[in-house]
Amino acid sequence: MVQSPLLTTPLVDESSRRMCSISQERTSQATIHIVDDDDAVRDSLSLLLSTDGFRVEKHESANHLLASVEPGDTGCVVTDARMPEMTGMELLEAMKARRLTLPVVVITAYADVSLAVQAMKQGAFDFLEKPFDNEALIACVRLALAYEREEQFRAAETQTIEARLQTLTARESEVLERLLHGMPNKVIGRELGISVRTVEVHRANVMLKMNAGSLSELVRMSLAAEQARGKS
Repeated sequence: MVQSPLLTTPLVDESSRRMCSISQERTSQATIHIVDDDDAVRDSLSLLLSTDGFRVEKHESANHLLASVEPGDTGCVVTDARMPEMTGMELLEAMKARRLTLPVVVITAYADVSLAVQAMKQGAFDFLEKPFDNEALIACVRLALAYEREEQFRAAETQTIEARLQTLTARESEVLERLLHGMPNKVIGRELGISVRTVEVHRANVMLKMNAGSLSELVRMSLAAEQARGKS
């Protein structure tokens, strides 16, 4: 197995600890989409994952998968890298173009470093080389599902932040912008032509409307919203 940066680097942080704490019962309810042009491989992987409690759907081609899933669907894709009509790499591109956010595990019998790097750049969650240990695939699928749920949580959190930002008045937004640049109240007041006391009132309203318990939390919220806008 070629270890991806996505799996080796973040495992020690708090986000990954939350991901790995998701119970087996919850992850086993998601749909695992198996994409392979080889009937025997599809059946084998389906048996392995369904025996472990996963709901499985088999697809004989990448096009068949694309016709079966929609944006917002949850689960995970396990796909062969080399297939006729559309390869695993091309499937990653097609999924990105269609805004399909299912994490993808790429499997191949012809692994090399360049192919692994290409898969990761295209957005693959992980890259497994045949033959692989059954438990390695199951563990990888579980982590991919946990990662997906974490992303869903972040998306919901960002939507909440954006909704709160929309409740700010124009003046409150101006004060927030300057707070995020580290300006003290006195400087903000001078720039906006208002008193320090008025700045304090606007600042208190911003904290209240954003439901922020501290300035650092307010900064974190604003950065999360900004990063989400950059991805859209």
